[in-house]
Amino acid sequence: MSNEIREKDHEWVKAFHSNFDRLLAQLEKLLEKRQPSAYDDELLTDKEVAYLLKVSRRTLQDYRNNGILPYTQVGGKILYRASDIEKTLMKGYKEAYRK
Repeated sequence: MSNEIREKDHEWVKAFHSNFDRLLAQLEKLLEKRQPSAYDDELLTDKEVAYLLKVSRRTLQDYRNNGILPYTQVGGKILYRASDIEKTLMKGYKEAYRK
């Protein structure tokens, strides 16, 4: 390919745009088929969760041991999905009422 300027009606430019459009269409098809991943959820460390819930890290360990709070462990690192924290909080939610 030389450094010459190519007009928009030049065959090389038309072929480039055609290939680009085809690639874009294929990419759009792939994205439509894409399933949401578990990795789309934000992962939080025990330190972050303890801060958010205003409890100690030891209390988080009790929550894990008692099956209150779902978690995953990678090596020695404990991680929590943000959606699991929200679900757990909503399970304990009580509506206000009057007598």
